[in-house]
Amino acid sequence: MILKVNGKEIATDVDYAHSPFSQAIGLMFRRKIDEDYALIFVMKKAKRLSLHMLFVNFPIGAVFLDDNKRVIKISRLKPWIGICSCSGKAKYVVEMSHGKIDLMNIEIGDLFDF
Repeated sequence: MILKVNGKEIATDVDYAHSPFSQAIGLMFRRKIDEDYALIFVMKKAKRLSLHMLFVNFPIGAVFLDDNKRVIKISRLKPWIGICSCSGKAKYVVEMSHGKIDLMNIEIGDLFDF
């Protein structure tokens, strides 16, 4: 699976978190993720979401997407203490390496494809 934003490739190593268990675990307990990795949380329906970094040992970038896979919020989270929430309703959350958001110049309104 390839993850793209505005037609540009972001990641080729992509995992999905569909179940409540896989979403609860997320990236916890991993030592690191590669630059080419992304974890996509897929919700059954769009809703207000929040993320925490408990037991996540490295910084990440998180991008919240609506039903149309359009960016509605961007967060940069610190290890262990990071927390964020999205006031809009998100159907997807993409977690990736912390520098990828800036490297790919991801902005509110951008369109993801996966």
